[in-house]
Amino acid sequence: MGELRLMKGNEAIAEAAIRVGCDGYFGYPITPQSEVMEYLMAEKPYETTGMVVLQAESEVAAINMLYGGAGTGKMVMTSSSSPGISLMQEGISYLAGTQLPALIVNIVRGGPGLGTIQPSQADYFQAVKGGGHGDYYTIVYAPASVQEMADFVKLGFDAAFHYRTPVLILSDGAIGQMMEKVYLPDPIPRRTEEEVISQCPWASTGKPPTREHHIMTSLDLDPAGQERLNLLLQEKYRVIEEKEVLYEKIDCDDAEYVFVAFGLSARICQKAVHLAREQGIKVGLFRPITLFPFPKKPLQELGKKVKGMLVVEMNAGQMIEDVILSVGFQIPIKHYGRFGGIIPTPDEVFRMLKEKIIGG
Repeated sequence: MGELRLMKGNEAIAEAAIRVGCDGYFGYPITPQSEVMEYLMAEKPYETTGMVVLQAESEVAAINMLYGGAGTGKMVMTSSSSPGISLMQEGISYLAGTQLPALIVNIVRGGPGLGTIQPSQADYFQAVKGGGHGDYYTIVYAPASVQEMADFVKLGFDAAFHYRTPVLILSDGAIGQMMEKVYLPDPIPRRTEEEVISQCPWASTGKPPTREHHIMTSLDLDPAGQERLNLLLQEKYRVIEEKEVLYEKIDCDDAEYVFVAFGLSARICQKAVHLAREQGIKVGLFRPITLFPFPKKPLQELGKKVKGMLVVEMNAGQMIEDVILSVGFQIPIKHYGRFGGIIPTPDEVFRMLKEKIIGG
């Protein structure tokens, strides 16, 4: 049944990683996600489960350690915050091009540049549009609670290995630092070497070559070969878009107006929904849980039933592009965002809905 604890979001990710059988964590400290590595160092899972925990010399080193670990079929992960994830982008592109599974956690802080250590959602483009070079996507989960921070670790690893792709958990400094009750999963033993070999026939184990190939590379100097790889990846992404969409609808059945928000902004909008309904205004909330694949079809269907949408993000307007691509221009779709680590209040969001969408 799991175990109930009061934990920070960052701590919940770390504890969940231990419990789901993660083989290795490689990271570098940066606020506001440093507690992930600090928790793992304090717990010393290498003494109990055999999980490797290593502070790399940089984010670039950390992501390439993931590359090596994933190439052997191991469950490996890293975590960082916005500038650190930027440094990892080349390695993430290599993981995608080589079709290797890995879990990457981004606890977003305000930017651009070093910016602030306060929470932000301004890495949406970086996460959802690929971020690095080339035509690729990562599956992206956007937790809105400490519970989901823990839950999405196993969900992320499962998806990463099923599709042989890097998976990203996109959270923010507020959810990483806040404390809530969380039900942790029962521990799962790490896989034996025999299980790794049977489950990951593509992986290199350092043993005599009994497989088709052991060279992990995304390099192909033959244009036709590189095109075949890209076509294979695009087909994979189409399957992911068909099968892996997750979203939540709150009070949308009779809604005339809808907030669209993810992560922390969705929590704020949920309270704003209550404020609106107390005044007799029928408002709902649509929360994308997967940012890639984006829930285009359910949002499109909702767009046929409502009078307008307000997209609320802690950025200048990034997810709104996907909302407009999904819904079109048949109804008003406006954006409201705050920057620099400022978190909007429910009253503020409700006021913006009335000003920008309802009128008056």
